[in-house]
Amino acid sequence: MVSIEKILKKRILVLDGAMGTMLQRYKFEEGDFRGSRFKDWPKPLQGNNDLLSLTQPEAIAEIHRKYLLAGADIIETNTFSSTSVAMADYGMESLVYEMNVAAARIAVAAAEEIGKATPDKPRFVAGSIGPTNKTASLSPDVNNPGYRAISFEELRAAYREQVTGLLDGGVHLLLVETVFDTLNAKAALMAISDAREGRTERVPVMISGTITDASGRTLSGQTAEAFLISVAHAPLLSVGFNCALGASQLTPYLQVLSDRSELSVSAHPNAGLPNAFGEYDQGPEEMAEQIREYLEKGLINIVGGCCGTTPEHITAITTLVQEYAPRETQILPEEIAVSTPSKTDRS
Repeated sequence: MVSIEKILKKRILVLDGAMGTMLQRYKFEEGDFRGSRFKDWPKPLQGNNDLLSLTQPEAIAEIHRKYLLAGADIIETNTFSSTSVAMADYGMESLVYEMNVAAARIAVAAAEEIGKATPDKPRFVAGSIGPTNKTASLSPDVNNPGYRAISFEELRAAYREQVTGLLDGGVHLLLVETVFDTLNAKAALMAISDAREGRTERVPVMISGTITDASGRTLSGQTAEAFLISVAHAPLLSVGFNCALGASQLTPYLQVLSDRSELSVSAHPNAGLPNAFGEYDQGPEEMAEQIREYLEKGLINIVGGCCGTTPEHITAITTLVQEYAPRETQILPEEIAVSTPSKTDRS
């Protein structure tokens, strides 16, 4: 048994970097996304990165291995959009459970493979739960502010299907990330509670919001403190921010979380801000130097990268965090034990 809380007391854990950035290097085309199984699918599939867990599993496994070898303690499953809500764009709602199970098993296998060489450095798999492409708090119709494209219960059902697949696939953690609408996140948290019913394991939950611009608010209008208060009722391992901003721009919002929360604090920022072409130019060393401010101020317990980051960025971050002690946190009432499941446990 390995308690992730105990590890977080001893050192800063490193999260992996961007999946999409790495997949771009493969230059997959429509046929690659389809594979033989979906060669006659009636809708275009290029760009459906989560589908690659079924059609290009070795590429996904290779990316996981690269991040693990770069020093990541936690890797995320390739399931950011693996809900029936997001998969409706491709007509693939019926494949959601399978996608999540497959992606989880690929990541767990990679973590076990690399972890054998470093028994003193446990590797964890976090099931990535994205925000979906719909919001429960805002209307997509400027002429009808009361309209909602999706309901809370629809989101809850969609997330429960995703979480069930992730848990059945053997993930060690669940990460509700890139939260731009806290009502969506609350649906995910309730779905996690639903999916846990009847299960003996209690997989720890991380949550990470996103500050969308210099206003310091989420898309649905919450400040960093309001976001924290909105999710504080849930039994969480960590709270943090990711995406949208670069490392230096994220600092003041992490300060808010660190000052006001007894939970572990996480951060996985972008590699700077995007350029005019939507690309990220910030190199590993520059990003690591900006993250150094988090460490000098004692703001974080978990750190990694989002858009534009690569294994090289994670290597630089891994090297950097070894120089610093983790942020001090309070011991939660019930410590959550996390163990890497054996093949028998997952069968």
